Amino acid sequence: MSHKAWMKTVPTENCDVLMTFPDTTDDHTLLWLLNHIRLGIPELIVQVRHHKHTRVYAFFVTATYESLLRGADEMGLRKPVKAEFGGGMRSFSCEEDYIYENIENELFFFTSQERQNIIRYWLENLRAKQGEALHNIHFLEGQPIIPELVARGVIQQLFPLHEQRILKRLMKSWVQAVCEAQPLDDICDYFGVKIAMYFAWLGFYTSAMVYPAVFGSILYTFTDSDQTSQDISCVVFAIFNVLWATLFLEEWKRRGAEFAYKWGTLDTPAESLEEPRPQFRGVRRISPVTSTEEFYYPPWKRLLFQALVSLPICLACLILIFLLMLGCFQLQELVLSIPELPRILRFLPKIILAVIVTACDELYKKVALWLNDMG
Repeated sequence: MSHKAWMKTVPTENCDVLMTFPDTTDDHTLLWLLNHIRLGIPELIVQVRHHKHTRVYAFFVTATYESLLRGADEMGLRKPVKAEFGGGMRSFSCEEDYIYENIENELFFFTSQERQNIIRYWLENLRAKQGEALHNIHFLEGQPIIPELVARGVIQQLFPLHEQRILKRLMKSWVQAVCEAQPLDDICDYFGVKIAMYFAWLGFYTSAMVYPAVFGSILYTFTDSDQTSQDISCVVFAIFNVLWATLFLEEWKRRGAEFAYKWGTLDTPAESLEEPRPQFRGVRRISPVTSTEEFYYPPWKRLLFQALVSLPICLACLILIFLLMLGCFQLQELVLSIPELPRILRFLPKIILAVIVTACDELYKKVALWLNDMG
């Protein structure tokens, strides 16, 4: 166990975000990052822990209520306003904190998802100064440190922790519930607006599918067996589907706008330009736009890689899977042409095809990730 890192440890009481490191991480890396976080983000409370069985170090990260309020102000986090001050949703402001609902109660003002978002916002915006380096990693001025260390494998994982109390409640009211409406507000509070909006759409889509299913069943029941009746039924069902799809889309637009207004994202300003992904590599140069140092990868190199590597690999993968499927079909015909074979062997080509598809799926996933990173 590292003596220097161990001297930094304190009892762990609360934790919102966990940062783990490989078991090969040295003292210098841990102390370098710990000092950078404590100096660069004084609002955070970082507690060092060491697992004696896996020998993995971890940073348990949280923040005080007052710090979270300042973070909400910095992020422009939207919170509900008290009815006597106009109601609705508004970006949080520390100068007018008294106008927001539940501001007096620090246990209920922030959801766990909001706390974790604020802390991750701080961590991912910890910037490097000019000339800073960690071992063989040289940072650009203003480059986010944490995402780069995650991409390099210096930080093994960075993830928010679950709250078992809320998970158990969602398990009863959502997962195990039968024929009950989804607790979308609880889902939004815990998982965030994007996840809640997805499940809201999924529930709405599932409910909307009842109408074509019922109409199609009735139409099928009363359709005669002659060709004319079947053709008429097909036309009627097609017209019904066109009308249903139009109404479905328009109704979801209205429903989605209601959820967006309710959850405070209807008039959210457009997201600013994102940081370059940490996996991006290139040559250092001075940006002609911002006049700051940046990584640059020439477009002609990217086009050359796409033409000479990506395209041939994609074509080879398509040809390979086509030949394998063709071989399985030929084997199926061969097996069916031999009546003396046991019945169970007739399923052998299908089993082989299923195994091939599964294996190719895993292989192609790795190839696609590699091509994406290289491109």
